[in-house]
Amino acid sequence: MFKQVTIQADQRGLLFRKGSYMKKLQPGTYRYWSGLQTTVVVMDMAKPFLVEGRELQLFLHDEDLVRELEIVQVRDHEYVLHYEDGQFIQLLKPGTYAYWNILKNHTFLHADVRNPELPAEIDRSILPRLAVHVQAWEIASYETGYVFYDHVLQRELAPGKYYFWKGPVSVMVKPVDGRQQQMELSGQEIMTEDKISLRLNFVCQYKIVNPIRSLEMKSFDEQIHIQLQLILREYVGTLKLDELLKRKEDIASFVLSRLQEKGEAFGIHFLSAGVKDVILPGEMKDILNTVLLAEKKAQANLITRREETASTRSLLNTAKLMEDNPTLFRLKELEFLEKICEKIGSISLTGGGDLLDRLDSLIGEKKAARK
Repeated sequence: MFKQVTIQADQRGLLFRKGSYMKKLQPGTYRYWSGLQTTVVVMDMAKPFLVEGRELQLFLHDEDLVRELEIVQVRDHEYVLHYEDGQFIQLLKPGTYAYWNILKNHTFLHADVRNPELPAEIDRSILPRLAVHVQAWEIASYETGYVFYDHVLQRELAPGKYYFWKGPVSVMVKPVDGRQQQMELSGQEIMTEDKISLRLNFVCQYKIVNPIRSLEMKSFDEQIHIQLQLILREYVGTLKLDELLKRKEDIASFVLSRLQEKGEAFGIHFLSAGVKDVILPGEMKDILNTVLLAEKKAQANLITRREETASTRSLLNTAKLMEDNPTLFRLKELEFLEKICEKIGSISLTGGGDLLDRLDSLIGEKKAARK
């Protein structure tokens, strides 16, 4: 009994006899006696060369077959990008692969994952298809980045986007912000020399000028915060409350100078500092308000006494001038009469005589009565 097998132009056949591979079959029709335990496996040349249940090494002794195959070996420390006719198809993991090279042109790009950064030859447009195997880091325009392999610093990164393989090497990118930054110390409780507890709200601005130094420090922000606390305590603890309130503006200059002394150790440059608020306990506020109110009342009384004294002195000087100058006295009388007339709507007089004479006699009678 015969078996017939037809192999198309885009196919190849693999002839097995008693389970052992014999040779490759070209397109055509073949007939075999079934008693010879002969089988033919028909291979689609558009698909990878893969025979179920058989290792690739069993076929590599056939030179005729190998000439029509593109064989690629991916080592343990590699990823290989597989392209067909220039189009990315897949990423190959460690192993050995074979593809028919008759219908399509196969090319391979080897990437050593011991060097985690993706090669420049890899088109960034295919990266979404590699998302499982690739990690991305982005450095903003105002940042400086530093890349570490297995916690060892490798190099500085300029602003941009960077891609690294997820492989045996641990990758960490640490960005450092180069913009002006601000640190606030809110509600810091400090005791003055005279044992009065108060709270300060303080703020300082700084820029990182040595990013490497800042990365070498654990809890960088916390250490600056603690340093600021210590400097404030050093200054406030040497002053009494009254001195502190009078010299409040000096706190900023003192703290800034001390921070600048320590700036190099932190890799930063302190730009400015200032006190936002000095918050006193409730009972201390009441005491200070009472003192302030008493001081203002005393100042107001002093001003009133000065004005009264000045007014009395002015009246005395005027009286002396009128006593020595009758004409001036007469003018003052007329001024007084003018003011009386401004307050009176109408004046009724009985009897004859001139109006001015009557008023003059009236004033004369009042003077006589006062004498």
